[in-house]
Amino acid sequence: MGSEESRKPTVRAPADVPADAAADAAADEADGAADKAARLPDYAERVLDVAELIPPGRVMTYGDVAEWLGEGGPRQVGRAMALYGGAVPWWRVVRSDGVLLAGHELSALDHYREEGTPLREAARSAEGHVPRLDMKRARWDGADAGEGAHI
Repeated sequence: MGSEESRKPTVRAPADVPADAAADAAADEADGAADKAARLPDYAERVLDVAELIPPGRVMTYGDVAEWLGEGGPRQVGRAMALYGGAVPWWRVVRSDGVLLAGHELSALDHYREEGTPLREAARSAEGHVPRLDMKRARWDGADAGEGAHI
């Protein structure tokens, strides 16, 4: 049929707008779309804010973070952390059973040991002998987060 050029959408300027202005407007619109795509969703930003509040040596579960926010659930928090959590202390948002994040066990373990996070040694029968978090001692409830810290 037609060439590939004929299938591309054309940006047309209204009759009273110079062609250069129309091209600038199209470029601005494209930049705005890229900025919007690069922006962090509000929920994810709030999840990351909570992760940054957790003190070294303490943890919150995915469900704890959702409860703290009063929105979403453990899966939504986990998704936000998986997609956007690399720039925050991700190892402080954990599973409720204390099992370390699959695929990141050794990295997380280094952080926990460096911060003095309470751990329970793994049973000899446990795969890889990787310890778990001692949730009774490591879990943080946010009580000492300070005034205005509740996201």
